Parts: sequence; structure tokens; C-alpha cells
Amino acid sequence: MDDDLRKARELAEAGDVGGLMRHLRFTAVRLAIGDTAPLVGRAAELMGFTDLVEAAAGVAERPGHPQALYAYGYACIERGVAFLAIPALRAALAGEPGSLGILRELVAGLEDEHRHGEAVAVLAEHEADLPPWPDRYLLAYNALMAGDLDRAAAESAGLPVPDDERWLPARDRLARMVERARAAQAVGPLDDRDLRGWHFALSGGVLATLSPYGFDQGMTGRYAYLSDDFGACLRGLLRLRTILEAAGRSPRAVALLPGRGDHALGLAAAQVLGLPGEPFAPGRTDTVVVAYDLNEADGDVLEALFERLPGQVLYEHATCWTDPPPISADVSALTCQTVVPPWGERLRYGPDGSVEKSPPDERGAEDLAAEILRADPAADEGDGATPPDTDDVLARFVTGVAGVWAAGGTRDRVRSPGPVRSSRFI
Repeated sequence: MDDDLRKARELAEAGDVGGLMRHLRFTAVRLAIGDTAPLVGRAAELMGFTDLVEAAAGVAERPGHPQALYAYGYACIERGVAFLAIPALRAALAGEPGSLGILRELVAGLEDEHRHGEAVAVLAEHEADLPPWPDRYLLAYNALMAGDLDRAAAESAGLPVPDDERWLPARDRLARMVERARAAQAVGPLDDRDLRGWHFALSGGVLATLSPYGFDQGMTGRYAYLSDDFGACLRGLLRLRTILEAAGRSPRAVALLPGRGDHALGLAAAQVLGLPGEPFAPGRTDTVVVAYDLNEADGDVLEALFERLPGQVLYEHATCWTDPPPISADVSALTCQTVVPPWGERLRYGPDGSVEKSPPDERGAEDLAAEILRADPAADEGDGATPPDTDDVLARFVTGVAGVWAAGGTRDRVRSPGPVRSSRFI
């Protein structure tokens, strides 16, 4: 028996669902679907996922049958394990090469895994048979997410007005992304290492700082785990000021969100920008709305911020790139996978070398804001591999894209890291 399959069976028999999924993420492509589906079914049974249990049993009953494989792939995507769906859906499509339903589900799985280049390739194999909506749209979208701006622009320009008005937001979103990508391309390389350029193209937001560590070792400007500090908070706000000045924006106030951390950062922002602070209210224009982490924001606030208002700028300090917030900020101080805020519970080494937790900082928002304002904002020099990330570099970028930055539309969530990849914890 193959070692990979033997290990998978041991994990399944032990009921180690997490271990099995981690193992299959790297080995499923080499294993037969008929061997892995029963193991996935066992894991699904332990999790109470009856749909996936039934779909896995269907593959066992009808091995190689396209519809059984499709049902299994569909269930895998629904349960968040698209990497298991992709081999099954490829096999299903090979059995029914003309099925647009199977093709679309395969593309959905590839998108979930951020394998946009493969999505373009499989769509291109069936290009002659693709209707405009949604299939040629999917070709344009995945071409853009894979970094092929020319193809994305050409495909997008050729799309007719969709008959189904539910596709109108997708059409408009794609057009804005292409327009922003062209603007970013005019002021930078827009290649697979241009994180600031692609962050802007895809989200509409300006990335204020790049991580100074591991740029050429898989991070390309993003953080993985970050133990944040007050100095970084101040540095982000100073960069926000640089961005507003470079874009020629003159907001009248800082909108303060109710969360303690958000409120503290907003109070500090008001001081840095020389503006009054006022409680956030939906519909107010010409304000800077300040959040620490939008994944922690109130749902009603997020809903109110989905549409960009004239002169309104949404600032987020720590933007999660592996679990993006429901809306995209107009300015992100930094991007990370996991962040511990300066006032959060932190890990530290005890006198005997053991690791222990330090208590959170329970001070009020005013005291935290004062701590931010008196912190040292000097940037960490890092390992020297990150490209220059000075205020001047940032200002030149913002000046070049100012015409399409925060210029209306919606703050759409961006689920994929796009053409610039970074290492992540699984």
C-alpha cells in the first residue's frame, strides 16, 4: 500500500479529522479518488456533514461516474475542502466534457483554492462553447486574478450587458478592478511581487506599509503572525496622512467607531490629522472612518460602509489577507494572517524560559490613544530584502492612482490574494 494512503487511513481510523485534511491537502492529487472518498466520508460522519457522507458513499457505489463525482466535488466545496473537489471534478468533466455545470463547479473549486491560472486554462479549453454570463466573465475575472491584465481587459471589454441583472454588480466590479490595475501598472511593475499595486487593483485600497521581513522568502510584503505594537499603529496613521496629502483629499473629521481599539485608533488619528473626532454615523461624507480590524467591526457599521460616499475614506490598521473582512478598506496600514493588537493578551517568556501569557491592557480608549501618540513610529529595518518603502515611494504611487482611488462604487470583499502569493499557516 502507498505510504500516503496508509497514513491517510491511520488518521481516519484515529478520528483525527484535522490531521487527515492537512495530509490530504498535499497528497490527494496523487491518490485515487476511490481510495480517498471513503476516508473523507468517515471524517464527514464525525463532523456531522451528512451531505458529504452521502456524496462520498455515492462515489464508492458508482466509481468513475461523472454525476457521482460531481455531487462529491460539490459537497466538498460546500464544506470548505475545495482541494478535494478539484480532482473529482476534473474526472467528472473528463467523463462529460460538454457539461457547463461541471465546468463551472470545477472553476469554483479552483477559485476557492486561489488557483486562478488553472481556472483560466480549463475555461480556455472550452472557450468556443462558453456563453458570456457567467463563463466568459469567469474567464476575465480569473485572468485578472492570475495577473494577466491584457487578457482580462480584453475579455471584460467584450462582455455584453447581462440579461440577468444579478450579474450587473459583478460586471461593474470587474470593470473597476481592470481600471485600477491599469492605473497601478502606469506607476509600478504590477508583476507577481508588486503587492501594493495588486492590492490596489483588486481591493481599491492603498497598502500603506510592507512587511520588512521575508519578502524574498515567500512573504512578498505580507505578515503571517504579527505581535503588533503602538509604534506600528502610529506609523500607519502617519502613512494615512501621507496618502491623504498625496491624493489631495481634505476630510473634515475623523469618524470614531464604538469598539475600544477602534475608538482609540480613531482618537489618535484625529490628533495626527489635525481633525475633530466625531461618532460614526451612516451617510456622513468627507470623513475618515478608522478601524483597527474590520473583521471585528459591528455588522451594521460594515453594511453602512459598503457603498463609498463622496470624500469618505475607510482606514483599517491590520487587514487579514487569509480571511479578508466583509468589506475592503480604502487604506490598509498592513496585511497579516494573524495579529495580536498592542492591547491584547500576549505571549512572553518567563524567568525559567517557559512561555506564559501576559494579561491584556485594559486601559480605556483615551489612554490607549495617548500611548499610540507617544510611541516611536520608526520603521523596523528588517532583513533588507523588502523593496524601498519610504514615504516618497508611497506618495508617488498614490499620486499616480489618485484619480481612481476611493472614487465611488462598492467596497467589495476580495477573497483571494491574487497574483502576489505569500506563505501562510495552514
